[in-house]
Amino acid sequence: MTTTSEAAIPPVDQPELDLEPHQPDPTSTAVPSDTVAGREGGDALAAETPVEHFRRQALRARLYGYAIAAVVLVSVVIMLAASNTAPVRVDWLAGSSRVSLVLLVLVAAVLGWGLGLLAGARFHWLTRAPRGQRKAR
Repeated sequence: MTTTSEAAIPPVDQPELDLEPHQPDPTSTAVPSDTVAGREGGDALAAETPVEHFRRQALRARLYGYAIAAVVLVSVVIMLAASNTAPVRVDWLAGSSRVSLVLLVLVAAVLGWGLGLLAGARFHWLTRAPRGQRKAR
């Protein structure tokens, strides 16, 4: 049984679906949507060029180098901390105090690192390209 509101709605024309495989026009100059970085094949894992392979391997070597350098730096800091645990006297403008040498060195290192980050960010901000000349990345 249909109600009067359903009978009043006209049927919507449905376009016919083309189920045949699409054949590209051989005279077309459009770039196929299945190309990856200018290479044919449509596979995201298409064979890389020798230059791309070299760049990828160089990046991997650089990342391993950074990881090794970080491990060496942490090891040196741990050895420094283990061998310098004695308290030292720190003189201030008004008074003095005694603190562990390790704590003094670590606070100075963290403070220097933070100030270096702030200075680098400020230098980057001051030397950025004008608004109209910035490239989208």
